[in-house]
Amino acid sequence: MEDHIQFDPATTTLFLLDQRSLPLLEETFACRTVEDVVFALQTMVVRGAPAIGVTAAYGCCIALRQALAAGAYWTNELERLLGILEQARPTAVNLSWAITVMRSIWTASMDPTTLGTAWLNKAQQIQTQDIAMCKAMGRHGGQLLDDGDTVMTHCNAGALATAGYGTALGVIRGAVDAGKHIRVIANETRPFLQGARLTAYELHKDGIAVTVACDNACSYLMSQGLVHKVVVGADRIVANGDVANKIGTSGVAILARHYGIPFYVAAPSSTFDLKISDGSQIPIENRTPREVTHIGATQITPHDVPVFNFAFDITDHSLITALITEHGVLYPPFTSSIADMIGQRTCP
Repeated sequence: MEDHIQFDPATTTLFLLDQRSLPLLEETFACRTVEDVVFALQTMVVRGAPAIGVTAAYGCCIALRQALAAGAYWTNELERLLGILEQARPTAVNLSWAITVMRSIWTASMDPTTLGTAWLNKAQQIQTQDIAMCKAMGRHGGQLLDDGDTVMTHCNAGALATAGYGTALGVIRGAVDAGKHIRVIANETRPFLQGARLTAYELHKDGIAVTVACDNACSYLMSQGLVHKVVVGADRIVANGDVANKIGTSGVAILARHYGIPFYVAAPSSTFDLKISDGSQIPIENRTPREVTHIGATQITPHDVPVFNFAFDITDHSLITALITEHGVLYPPFTSSIADMIGQRTCP
């Protein structure tokens, strides 16, 4: 699945498979302005750290076309639009990473046509390289899974969360591509149900055996020997190896440690943020209460009762067996293994 993010240079339009409608409807959302891109990011038309980065890169191309309406002041308007785009979502570091990469190309001597060509080429390169990185993660991580394993995953870290193939699901696909028989338990992932709607959709479409489980079934499933490995994705990994991922991930990690189950995190090097020393400094997005108070159009909580809807939590590095990257598998102590990996990274 590599066609859910498509960009038309002729019309400067970004077409996204609308993940809000899955799994029952496959609809396309068209982004023609920065406001459209921000809406798509904030309302979960597109989500998943690497996919957010690819979307942001194409969003820069849209911002440039939109800024030209300001005439001679197009550079000031472009700066303003990039700032709006960069603030769309706070936790996934790939958003600011992609915009930083795009900004690094922009020099004062560039005319709009030259900049537009350079940005389009870079955005396409980011998209292509993201798929290549996911497949590399799949090859490295697939070796950690044994034939016959049942793997639990939380949220959706698959093709839909990336440019294609996936991070956590890329590891599962890598094992399957190597001829191993793998079954998957997809935690439903309340409140947005990325596991039940998106992970199950992807794996079922690929013919990989998947069963959906309620989030609160994790302990029982593990206690019964029904889970052999856990593999999840990440929205940000900091210098000491602490991981920000979908809310509930840290609870799964704590249970995996209790039951002696290996817990792996798969993420590209662009998701690592060495400017932050530990997870306590990661900003955690607090999303609209409606995601908790309603299922579709139906309200399920009493009127005027407040809810918590933190979108992410922090998994302590001590609970993580290994980090799977496109450069290989990183083991503790993560402070040194991450620094070594980042030292050999080359940005796209």
